[in-house]
Amino acid sequence: MNAFQDDAFGAGHDHIFLGAAHEQNERKTWMVIGLCSAMMVAEIVGGTLFGSLALVADGLHMSTHAGAMLIAALAYTYARRHADDPRFVFGTGKLGDLAGFTSAIVLAMIAILIGYEAVARLLAPVPIHFGEAIPIAVLGLAVNLASVWLLSGGHHHGHGHGHGHHHGHDHDHDHDDDPHAHHDHGSHTAAHRDHNIRSAYVHVIADAAVSVLAIVGLLLARAFGWVWMDPVAGIVGALVIANWSYGLMRDTGGILLDVNVDRKLAARIRDAIEALGDKVNDLHVWRVGPGHMSAIVSVETVETVRDARFYHALIEGFDGVSHVTVEVMTPAKAA
Repeated sequence: MNAFQDDAFGAGHDHIFLGAAHEQNERKTWMVIGLCSAMMVAEIVGGTLFGSLALVADGLHMSTHAGAMLIAALAYTYARRHADDPRFVFGTGKLGDLAGFTSAIVLAMIAILIGYEAVARLLAPVPIHFGEAIPIAVLGLAVNLASVWLLSGGHHHGHGHGHGHHHGHDHDHDHDDDPHAHHDHGSHTAAHRDHNIRSAYVHVIADAAVSVLAIVGLLLARAFGWVWMDPVAGIVGALVIANWSYGLMRDTGGILLDVNVDRKLAARIRDAIEALGDKVNDLHVWRVGPGHMSAIVSVETVETVRDARFYHALIEGFDGVSHVTVEVMTPAKAA
């Protein structure tokens, strides 16, 4: 067998695999940090001045979410500033997934703490200062809803396709004429999702859900004397947060371990090559950033006219594929 490898890259090749809405999401996250920090300081100072332990406790609770937001914001900033740093072999696109995984662990710890406190209060009820606790829960909900509003759009729509920076390879191909350059919305969701803004969004949604449950629990406890409703609401909140934490950890962990998040894309690439009568010896497709998939393929062909550039153009025609490496194997010629 005679093997040759041609990555078909030119001098213009780069590894910037940031999401299409990276800078927009970065700004939103810093804005939410500002809001949460202001609320946190106001609660701690106010609680200290007015002798309210509940207000101080809520302020400290708010600090955990501000800390989680800080992880997300710093990840965005670092990824942007080091996007073209050659030390990162496949760019900094996965930094958001690492931040999301870290935030998921923080979220799990918050769920455990809420659950522990709720069970402790269920076993040994403590007197509730309704006049103080309910307004704090309502204020916390208002801040969380404001945070959700600031982050809205990024979580649902911040996974654009990033065609504006399709990594200038030193060759010209007309992707529009490629019959395989179609879009499959179902399989591309995981490939395009920005897990960093998702983690920030989950934190504020989780806090909002806990605030709603706390308000309901407190109102029922005050109206009917069901003191146990407050800790029960806490247990429900802890379970909801734990479930969201698990989902975030599973998705981000998979990306960090290079799990193929778009199996349909891999199958379509294989089918497109084998439809030509060639054989795919090896194929790897993985995510290198929000909306950016990388592919490595080894093709065995009897058509000597098809070189690596031919297959490179074919694979790059698929929506979302931003980085391609091709190896072409041809039968050994008789001496």
